[in-house]
Amino acid sequence: MTLSTAAFAAPSDPILATAYWTGIGALVLTLLLGLQIIRLRLLLRARQRRDARALARWRPIFNAVIVGETPAGLPALSKAERPHFIKLWVHLQASLRGDASDALNALARRLGVERDARTMLARGARTERLLATLLLGHLGDRDSWDTLRTLTASPDVTLSLSALWALVRIDPHAAAAYLTPLFIERDDWAMSHVAGILKEASAPVAGVMADLLPTLAPERLPRALRIAEALRIDLPPAVLADAMASSDIGLVTGALRIVATPAARDQVRGLLAHADWQVRVLAAKAIGRIGDPSDVERLAALLGDREWWVRYRAAQAIVELPWLGPDDLDALHASLTDRFAADIFAQVIAETRPLERVA
Repeated sequence: MTLSTAAFAAPSDPILATAYWTGIGALVLTLLLGLQIIRLRLLLRARQRRDARALARWRPIFNAVIVGETPAGLPALSKAERPHFIKLWVHLQASLRGDASDALNALARRLGVERDARTMLARGARTERLLATLLLGHLGDRDSWDTLRTLTASPDVTLSLSALWALVRIDPHAAAAYLTPLFIERDDWAMSHVAGILKEASAPVAGVMADLLPTLAPERLPRALRIAEALRIDLPPAVLADAMASSDIGLVTGALRIVATPAARDQVRGLLAHADWQVRVLAAKAIGRIGDPSDVERLAALLGDREWWVRYRAAQAIVELPWLGPDDLDALHASLTDRFAADIFAQVIAETRPLERVA
């Protein structure tokens, strides 16, 4: 017994004692880590079983509701099932429209799920808040408006954009007045997401944008014009004229991207000779949209530009003019004496001719 006890006693040498207790500590930590892994695995399996039970219980009801066969009596929705119910509801709602979507909304209201979603929105974890914004947005829940507006200021980009989407779903007109300035100010919101959210409120956003543009700081105008381009908003001619007359290249190019009316034709023609090649590129594209037969000569002159992209976009603009047929294009190509102009024009014609034959 004395020998056994001595075998496990800490060494008297300080270095050996340090190594001994370090080994003991590492062993204990390894055991604790192993126990924690086992615990997490058990919790995961228990959650998966709960998820499976919730899905097995509610999926048939969802399927019946979607096809218009809502049961007269619904089972009680337990507190443990609510997160799984909301997750499945949001997943289905994202792919449905019309009567099926309305039926899912009615089901959620019958079960009082919007009350739980409001609680999740105010005090839930991040994932719960994201689910709550989606559910309340689909429901058009006006009572959650103030909380959603608070979340739009969140540094969490995904959460803030989800809250903005929900506001647009609840009230597009009120949301447009509030959101449009925010979208212009926050560069961390990707333009693709901005356009996707505002698409459902493009008409009220157009009115807000027209009033807002004259008051914006110069550094904000390019982003505002990009939003207008993404939403295909027709801005007042005076606003576009001022932008195209600016010395800021970003403003000029932003305006040229959305020019769509012949009223701006003369000003765009003047930009075909701009010193910046990016402006010439976009001016050529704009003339292709709003030009008249007299602009063929102007675009043909750009086929000899020193910048390849200018030559290429000018050639595309000519080929896409509706009043020029294949014979007209071939005649124009034969008349070109500049080698670079002839080459780029031939390339663009070759790119479009296969499409014509297929059509």
